[in-house]
Amino acid sequence: MGEDVPALEFTRADRTRHREKVRRNLDVFARMLREAHFDTDDPLTGLEVELNLVDEKGDPALRNAQALEAIADAAFQTELGQFNIEINVPPARPRQGGLTTFEEGLRRSLNNAELRSSTVGAHLVMIGILPTLAEGHLRPDSISANPRYRLLSEQILNARGEDIAISIDGPERLRTTADSILPEAACTSTQLHVQTSPDSFAAYWNASQAIAGVQLAVSSNSPYLLGKELWRETRIPLFEQATDTRSEELKVQGVRPRVWFGERWITSVFDLFEENVRYFPALLPIVHDDDPMEVLESGGIPSLAELRLHNGTIYRWNRPIYDVAGGVPHLRVENRLLAAGPTVVDIMANAAFYFGLVRAIAENDRPLWSQLSFTAAEENFHTAARDGIDAQLYWPGVGQVPATELVLRRLLPMAHVGLEKWGVDASVRDRLLGIIEGRCLSGVTGAGWFVDRMHGRAGMDRYDALRATLLEYREAMHTNEPVHTWS
Repeated sequence: MGEDVPALEFTRADRTRHREKVRRNLDVFARMLREAHFDTDDPLTGLEVELNLVDEKGDPALRNAQALEAIADAAFQTELGQFNIEINVPPARPRQGGLTTFEEGLRRSLNNAELRSSTVGAHLVMIGILPTLAEGHLRPDSISANPRYRLLSEQILNARGEDIAISIDGPERLRTTADSILPEAACTSTQLHVQTSPDSFAAYWNASQAIAGVQLAVSSNSPYLLGKELWRETRIPLFEQATDTRSEELKVQGVRPRVWFGERWITSVFDLFEENVRYFPALLPIVHDDDPMEVLESGGIPSLAELRLHNGTIYRWNRPIYDVAGGVPHLRVENRLLAAGPTVVDIMANAAFYFGLVRAIAENDRPLWSQLSFTAAEENFHTAARDGIDAQLYWPGVGQVPATELVLRRLLPMAHVGLEKWGVDASVRDRLLGIIEGRCLSGVTGAGWFVDRMHGRAGMDRYDALRATLLEYREAMHTNEPVHTWS
């Protein structure tokens, strides 16, 4: 959803033309997978981080336009809510010190951005859900100024035909409704990208799906929403509900949700794009004038603009990406399930764990997904979102096992092997994966730290306690010490 969208209304004819064009895109994509040269010789990895803006008291600061003007850095962009911005970190190769490059560049950019945005009363906070958000912050007038966000909200509500219902049960219960997709803006994530060849894409996507639950368990950082203590990673059920285009009747009929874990292991990247076209009507049926087949046959590289925009409105937790850079097409897996924060070094530990583990599993001689049912992988995902680091997960050859034991005994050694294959120095591997080990040994993630602090303030007004805890969190965030070491 990164591109501007010019149309404000769509006709039935627009939707018919778009369906024809996106199917032509799909045919061209299938031919490219058979014939085209994709950029696969020296794969890159990528990183994006979504951020919240708060004022001096810790309340949401609806000032992203002013903050971006003050920051004056093209790497920072708007997000859906006026209390959000996003930073896109330049891609890097792990063998060339990519993890260290990410860490140093992200810290430098965020420190500079904080210094500048603070001049307009907006401070940066990296956390999966801003705990001081209240109902009044999630009204349509809090949507960012860019017309594409309001248009997307209107299209989702029109498709649904009724207000969005949010219902989440955890230690406490939340029931609310929304007349826009603004609740989605409460979800701020870390997005990790892995470039792959067409031949290896399915293995990397399947591996990413298989380890999604483990990733959530050791990195949960979203325990509060609208004043309620809910799941350890409340972003997961919130995002699934906040962009749901289905009425209750369509859910009962088995219509797929647009925020989707999926339903099967794949054999090709084409499977995912084909499912997107087959199962989901267009939210933004914008048609460009180019003919992708003519572009391909004349020696050019088609942008496949309709297919890419459509793909951007289907929110798989591991999303397939087709893109063109330097005149060469490439594919990548976008791992979208992690919360932002708590610190830059925690983000980099999460990245190292994912990059290492996904490569080790994707390149294993016996595929993990031949031993693990897709249903079990999805159950792990939602169990970990609910319970965080205390989750019990299913793993082949082990059965039900505490997430911490699984990580310490089996998965951290695999992540080390995977990072070694990427060419990551041993000192970097040991430092970053040591943070994951520390979380497992201590049982502390960002979510657990925040909940413990809140329980210590049980006698206070709930929002006063949330503000005090968030300010304490923000102070610790700036130390860049891993969250499991916070006192």
